[in-house]
Amino acid sequence: MSIVVKARHMDVSEDIRAYVESKAERLVRYLADIQNTEVTLDLEGDKPFVEIVVTAKKKATFVATHRDDDMHAAIDQCMHKITRQLRRHKDKVRDRQGPPHGEGT
Repeated sequence: MSIVVKARHMDVSEDIRAYVESKAERLVRYLADIQNTEVTLDLEGDKPFVEIVVTAKKKATFVATHRDDDMHAAIDQCMHKITRQLRRHKDKVRDRQGPPHGEGT
C-alpha cells in the first residue's frame, strides 16, 4: 500500500506527516486489498481541511473529508469517517458470500 501525503496552502511538518502515515497504515486492518491512500492537508483561512482518498482493488474508492479548528482533530475525525466506510464495505462483501457449506446429516 502506498501512502501519499499532500499539502495545499501550507508546509507539512515531519511530526504531522509521521502522524498521518501511522494512522493510514492502520487502515489495512479494515480492508486488506487497499492499493493507494492519498491524504491532502489544506489550510483554508484559519481552519485546517483534511481529505482522504482510499483506492482498493476492483475500482472501489472511498473518500472522507473533515474541517476542524485543530489539524490533529481534523485528521482523527477524517480517519474515523474513512474507517467506518471501510468497515461497512467489508461487512457488505462478507454478507454477500453466503453461509459456509456444512457436512450434511
